[in-house]
Amino acid sequence: MTESLGYFLMSWLDPSLFFIVLIGTWAGVYVGAIPGISVTMAASVLISFTFSWDVNAALAMMVGVYCGGVYGGSRTAILLNIPGTPASVATAFDGYPLAKLGEAGKAIGISTVVSVIGGYVGILILAIGAPMVSGLALQFAPRDFLLLAMIGLLLVGGLSGGSLARGIFAAAMGVIIGLVGLDNLTAQPRLTFDSVSMLGGISYIAAMIGFFGIAEALFQLRNLDVQPIKQQVSKIVPAWAEVRKYLPLSLRSSAIGVTVGALPGAGGDIAALIAYDQAKRTVKNPSRPFGQGAYEGVVAPESANNAVIGGAFVPMLTLGIPGDAVTALFIGALYIHGLRPGPMLMVETPHLFWFIVGALVLANSLLLIIGLTGIRIFTKIMMMPRGLLIPIIVLLSVVGTYTIQNSITDVYWMLAFGVLGYFLKVYGFEPGPIILGVILGPLMDVSFRRAVLSSRGDPVDFLTSFFLNPISLVLTIGFLLLILNQTPLWDYIFKRRKAEPASGA
Repeated sequence: MTESLGYFLMSWLDPSLFFIVLIGTWAGVYVGAIPGISVTMAASVLISFTFSWDVNAALAMMVGVYCGGVYGGSRTAILLNIPGTPASVATAFDGYPLAKLGEAGKAIGISTVVSVIGGYVGILILAIGAPMVSGLALQFAPRDFLLLAMIGLLLVGGLSGGSLARGIFAAAMGVIIGLVGLDNLTAQPRLTFDSVSMLGGISYIAAMIGFFGIAEALFQLRNLDVQPIKQQVSKIVPAWAEVRKYLPLSLRSSAIGVTVGALPGAGGDIAALIAYDQAKRTVKNPSRPFGQGAYEGVVAPESANNAVIGGAFVPMLTLGIPGDAVTALFIGALYIHGLRPGPMLMVETPHLFWFIVGALVLANSLLLIIGLTGIRIFTKIMMMPRGLLIPIIVLLSVVGTYTIQNSITDVYWMLAFGVLGYFLKVYGFEPGPIILGVILGPLMDVSFRRAVLSSRGDPVDFLTSFFLNPISLVLTIGFLLLILNQTPLWDYIFKRRKAEPASGA
């Protein structure tokens, strides 16, 4: 126990490791705020720089960048409606309306605090419940991932501005975009129109930046004469009463984030969208209507996407299965340093587990300090004249998109999606369901086909499998309830149930 505590505190007590985590977290926050520069990209670049380092120093740097990068995307999501990372897509739904109301400083302050809370919840689960959570994640079959993706697609009702028909149309468009390229199972070209440049598919980050960033910039051209809104930055650190008010929602969303993070292949983007939807369904009296600047719409996704970090480490450290793309890079880093992630890692090198937990706690603690500084400078962006701000948004979007794969084709796609997104926005379509479809479409496609293959093509066996496995049964019931929730029958049942006690009284 004493030895484990020593390794846990190593990054705190060793000045060089403390400094490395500090630099990594600071860099992660500001790199994550740049559209298109994902945490995965930053971590992959780090591996090439740190392969000759000591393993503790290399892991400390990567942990800092991971924690800072996941949070950093929220800043541009709130200020510019350009999610810095895919995990911040849901944050933009209410974060940007808050900025337009002059409350960007407060929104960033609250998002920082709940991000740290979510991070601590994820780390706590990692420290005390790693075997249990990883065991649950290992039991997920392809049909369960199919159900998870389908449940995610049903969120379109909550992300489409109140019109389910528009949401379904937008999500279907996103699914088609996500399926372009080589088939994941057969390597056959799909929707490529014999174009070699489309064989690699369409980058969902290019689509995200186009539909959010460029479309918003074009939309703002209609209002060039409108004076910029003065942001309230006098009180950035939220009062304890506000933190306590949002704490139950933050904890619920963090639980979602940990669970989704522990599922191999699911990441912060899916967790944030699911958490946003559950907030919209469960919060009785939001500060404002969702989509119009509700603080609950920032609290839920920011808590969830940071809690994903702890959850993603669970299967990576205990089973050698990455929870997301960044932990897949961590596996590569461990192999480079002669370590083998999996069940034997915690048996042969338990000190490494506690060192990573300690570094995560330190990075999350530093995130609170780093996240609450520099906000005044960031909020000045919103107060710039639109004639200056719009070219900056376009420039950031072009640079961010190009750096994904150093491809000018991605830039063309991003600009095309921006123009398309502008016209969709004019006619009342929201970009959220489109990005949701782009992300979940390929997961749904692959999971469905793997589930059919596991049933040997027998339709009866395929359908009955959804009701014979406990995890599948719970997800199937949730899926059916969500479908019912989107129909008039749901309102009829609950209105009638509320009316009966009133008439009886």
